[in-house]
Amino acid sequence: MRKSFKNLKKLTIIIILLIAFFITNAYSYAINVSNGLSNNIFRLHILANSDSEEDQALKLKVRDAILQYMETLNTANQDKQSVIELSKNHIEDFKTIAKKIIQENGYNYSVSAEIGNFYFPTKYYGNISLPAGDYDALKIEIGDAKGQNWWCSLFPPLCFVSVSSGVVEKEGEEYLKENLTEEEFEIISEASPEIEFKFKIVELINQKK
Repeated sequence: MRKSFKNLKKLTIIIILLIAFFITNAYSYAINVSNGLSNNIFRLHILANSDSEEDQALKLKVRDAILQYMETLNTANQDKQSVIELSKNHIEDFKTIAKKIIQENGYNYSVSAEIGNFYFPTKYYGNISLPAGDYDALKIEIGDAKGQNWWCSLFPPLCFVSVSSGVVEKEGEEYLKENLTEEEFEIISEASPEIEFKFKIVELINQKK
């Protein structure tokens, strides 16, 4: 009887240690992947005034004008920090462009634009999924900014690859592969059961943070 109790106690301790080991490794893995994605991605985030059809359409017009201007700044072949610095230097231009589009469409909404590190919930961009977490971004808010938002990635430059289709095509995938580790790229692009499980771990840890 005593021997059985000792064996049960040992088994319990082993199970507890295995669970602790799994949780520790899962947490470490999630943090590493999350930090890797955060360090290598710079997002554009535009929030509409409201969810009305008109405000959502206006948001997309502002988006198109901002992206058209960004293309003239020649961000190709630059690294993330260079794109951020370029965006900071032109932050007032973004506001001016957005205000112009808003006024041309008969509205008088205010516009704010800032560059910072913001929390994002899990987002799906066609065949690419970004887990919840903190990301550097250029955030543009229209009016009350209470409507559905639109986002893409200024670095790697996915905004200029597939705005209309909403799917990251081959060129966009190449940008991602070049700027992310193999593990990070698999997490956001693959849909195998193993990768989906890893994605959920990263997502859960970041939501808890």
